[in-house]
Amino acid sequence: MDAISMLKAAVALFAIAAAGGLVMAGIRLLGRHNPPAWLSMLHGLLAAAGVTLVAYAAWRGGVPSPGGWALFLFLLAAAGGAAMNLLWQWRQRPLPVGLMIGHAAIAVVAFLLLCVAAF
Repeated sequence: MDAISMLKAAVALFAIAAAGGLVMAGIRLLGRHNPPAWLSMLHGLLAAAGVTLVAYAAWRGGVPSPGGWALFLFLLAAAGGAAMNLLWQWRQRPLPVGLMIGHAAIAVVAFLLLCVAAF
């Protein structure tokens, strides 16, 4: 599989993960409680699969420059997501809205850069 095909597959994975992220953000913003743990785990698993594909494609070569920046930003967003999960979700504390919005904003920019690289 060539690098561009891997990037396109990653776009699909991130799009599904983003849909789950929107659902989770809605749950958190419209209520006082956190989203269900299974949804958080599914969101993270899909995003991690996408990051793995982008990283492997970058390692093999042939990824346009925006793809490298997308990888960097997705890793940054992943750090925020892991922090939300480990420091708030699993401790039954409400997710911090500022961190949640920052996580989403970084992921959106990364997704747009990945789309530029893939298409």
